[in-house]
Amino acid sequence: MATTTVHLLRHGEVHNPDGVLYGRLPGYRLSERGQQMAHRVAAHLSDAGRDVVAVVASPLQRAQETATPVAAAFDVELATDDRLIEAGNRFEGTTIGKNPGQLVNPKYWPLLWNPLRPSWGEAYTEQAARMRAAVEDARRAFTGHEVVLVSHQLPVWVTRLSYTGHRLAHDPRRRECSLASLTSLTFDDETFVAMHYSEPAGDLLAGADPVAGA
Repeated sequence: MATTTVHLLRHGEVHNPDGVLYGRLPGYRLSERGQQMAHRVAAHLSDAGRDVVAVVASPLQRAQETATPVAAAFDVELATDDRLIEAGNRFEGTTIGKNPGQLVNPKYWPLLWNPLRPSWGEAYTEQAARMRAAVEDARRAFTGHEVVLVSHQLPVWVTRLSYTGHRLAHDPRRRECSLASLTSLTFDDETFVAMHYSEPAGDLLAGADPVAGA
């Protein structure tokens, strides 16, 4: 029986002084603390002697920058997978994440009719489907080893819910997916057997800015 672990790594803190919900917008890089987080995760995995043989990231800049030191730590070439991208969100470019009181404006009401889907963006089911396809492809390609997939908070969270048998609709305030956290999925051959969550950069989270969650 071959044991394979797929680590879902959320990117580090983003430089976002205006509190924009950046979503898939280009040009949002890691902050200095975000860079520290990325290096902390790389050291955490390499110092533990993890058998990481591949690192794959969302095409967005913040994910690429988080993945780079991890790939360097294991001397592997960084790959990109569009399926790991942030969730689509029609509030992208606004500051609603920083100031949710703006939602009282009637112009936003048509987007709020079904929070269980959610109606303002890419459906949870669609996110889980594309993320699971990326996870399964990684599991098959690197059977018996470990691989790191760098993505974003919501796609990682719904993937975890999907594998652990929970409903995808959820309260965003209860997501366990902090900046630079690892959600590690373990498989025996093709069977999912365990999930482990860790925060290698936990000591850097105090004062970090999670606005625009991603």
